[in-house]
Amino acid sequence: MGKLGAVPAVQDAFSPEARPAPCGDLRAQFEHVSTWVFDLDNTLYPSDSGLWPLIDERITLFLIDLFGLDGQSARALHQHYYLRHGTTLRGLVEENIDEAERFLEFVHDIDRSALKPNPALAREVGRLPGRKLIFTNGSRNHAILTARQLGLDGLFEDAFDIMAAGLTPKPAEAAYAAFFERYRLDPRSAAMFEDVVKNLAVPRARGMTTVLVTPKPGQSDHRQPHDRTSAEAAASLADIVTDDLGGFLERLNDQLA
Repeated sequence: MGKLGAVPAVQDAFSPEARPAPCGDLRAQFEHVSTWVFDLDNTLYPSDSGLWPLIDERITLFLIDLFGLDGQSARALHQHYYLRHGTTLRGLVEENIDEAERFLEFVHDIDRSALKPNPALAREVGRLPGRKLIFTNGSRNHAILTARQLGLDGLFEDAFDIMAAGLTPKPAEAAYAAFFERYRLDPRSAAMFEDVVKNLAVPRARGMTTVLVTPKPGQSDHRQPHDRTSAEAAASLADIVTDDLGGFLERLNDQLA
């Protein structure tokens, strides 16, 4: 399988008493890891980048066109699908509306030019020993184009998307089972980086080392309110919490070297 790109100091987010785990000795926590799995949206790029609101708006526009709704009703349906099914696309699937390919193409047809390349992150992802994969509820093409815009081109083996998961999104266990099977991956030798804490429940249960990536204090957060994290939820599902992915990976790589 070719590289994905071939295809067109840590600051914890919570108070010390709420941190899931101390992260001083990262070598002991990660030396067994041979596969590094990254969510895409709001993980590899920050939650204040403005990219997610563009996708969010396109989802609403898609529902307006599909159902002939006004904007407010389409937005309410979007929220309903997301809360009940995990993604809007899954809501359409559950209602036997066969629009998956058109939906994914439409909602990810966005301008990524405002997303700044991140050479420091690219350097540290490249230093990680072993396999690197993206696991997204979006489309593979969206992952490719976004990784390219970030300057991460060629660093990932592949991107596993919602189509590869049989239109079943994270946090459903079936999505992870399909992911593990596709790459013949032992989760006990892998680490998962995510911005949505509920998406770490299955990885944690299956033995993955889990890292929650949060916004910095005071940073704008364009995610859905129910995707934002309480300290209690983070403590139960994340081995590490960081608001600086690049800085965390630099520290980790230095310890693993």
